[in-house]
Amino acid sequence: MTMPGDPVQLIAEPRNKHDSNAIAVISSSGVQLGYVNAERAPYIGSRLARGEDVMAIFQGIDGGSAFIRVRFGGGAPSLPATTNVVPSAPRPPRRQGPADPHAFYPDEDSSEWGA
Repeated sequence: MTMPGDPVQLIAEPRNKHDSNAIAVISSSGVQLGYVNAERAPYIGSRLARGEDVMAIFQGIDGGSAFIRVRFGGGAPSLPATTNVVPSAPRPPRRQGPADPHAFYPDEDSSEWGA
């Protein structure tokens, strides 16, 4: 389990068959948490390729998305001030009643799909 403020490592994956700009996010225990968003990966990857100093920490999870904080140029990133925000409610089950083994149940649309 990764807690807010725990360090994470950013590893460029130029040979990733889905995205040559992919950057894996690895916890301090060596578990891959996911990837940097495909929109931000080229920018972060270019700075990593230049050899800039970078530190990243785990910020938290909201729904199915994890968030990290990244700082270039030295120093550690900091977590934002905590607020009394009520976490989002879990989604109710999609299917009601017995499942048809021959039916097609697509995943819900998601902005993270394929990123």
